[in-house]
Amino acid sequence: MPDATDNRFANPAPDDPAHLVIQGDWILEHYAELRRLVQRLRNTGTRYVQANLQQIGRLDTAGGQLLTELLGSELIQQLATDAESLPEERRVLLARIASSLQQDPEPQPRHNAVFELLGNVGKHTLIQYEHVRTLLAFIGLTLVGMAGGLLRPGTWRLTSIVAQIEQIALNAVAIVALLTFMVGAVIAFLGATVLADFGATIYTVDLIAFSFLREFAVLLTAILMAGRTASAFTAQIGSMKANEEIDAIRTLGLNPLHILVIPRVIAMMISLPVLTFIGMLSGMLGGAVVCSLALDISPTMFLNILQQNVAVQHFYLGMAKAPLFAFLIAIIGCMEGFKVSGSAESVGEHTTSAVVQSIFVVILMDALAALFFMEMDW
Repeated sequence: MPDATDNRFANPAPDDPAHLVIQGDWILEHYAELRRLVQRLRNTGTRYVQANLQQIGRLDTAGGQLLTELLGSELIQQLATDAESLPEERRVLLARIASSLQQDPEPQPRHNAVFELLGNVGKHTLIQYEHVRTLLAFIGLTLVGMAGGLLRPGTWRLTSIVAQIEQIALNAVAIVALLTFMVGAVIAFLGATVLADFGATIYTVDLIAFSFLREFAVLLTAILMAGRTASAFTAQIGSMKANEEIDAIRTLGLNPLHILVIPRVIAMMISLPVLTFIGMLSGMLGGAVVCSLALDISPTMFLNILQQNVAVQHFYLGMAKAPLFAFLIAIIGCMEGFKVSGSAESVGEHTTSAVVQSIFVVILMDALAALFFMEMDW
């Protein structure tokens, strides 16, 4: 134990070694000397249960931290609460220092890697379940709103629907036509390469027609709309949410679902079948060009083979998927927009989420439709 006569900062009480009398200036200027003192007193193993701070001189944050290390956070908290003779600013300082030291995180116990993996799988399963539940609820709200609109045709916002059709369909015709044209040409080259080994290059026409009428035209167009339009819906509605414009719509007594969601859903359900039809024509045109240049299949022969070998039902099956894909893409884009919390970062996160979810749902529904058509022998 340090001798009381040699210590000008802290001395045990004469009748109680666990009672420490604090004195002198506990400030940054004396930090090195105070640090050595605190270390010596802690090395004695004495647990101080009481302290007298009335004789203390100046005190700053550095001194308060050392004092808390010496006496402990609990005793400092008690002194800051009960020592009414201390000035208010010193009591607040000591209380905050003790509180901050008490909040140091304890080291987390190490868990088994298998348990952590199972925990993460369970957590993400619950997140996906909640997301599917929210999506189904939003689909239900939209269907109810659209059914109510059928009973009240005067509530349709035709101007908004036409404006959305222009943005969704007219502005996307060029990119859809170009993409499907190039994919049709690639499929024709691939079919010619593979079928030439069997002397059946003439069936390249059937390959192009079946693939674009049933699958590629609607699938490529839907994926383009998922990346182009679903992200636009999320960004537009999310920005309105961040700027509190949706709250203003509700304040005016209007339903954001009728103003923002239903016009976009209807416009998408009109636009995607039209773009799908353009994609079918463009894809087969690309295949016809390759067939004419590389396989000596003239356009007249190409059309004759189409008429003889390809039934019109394949066109109907491809077009039947377009409204379903359009509905899901528009719903997901709008729903993610309403989930935006208000910051620009949130807008970006939900925009990315809308694109990923839309593409995933489109491919999933296309796979299920293909299985269903196969089982029905269509």
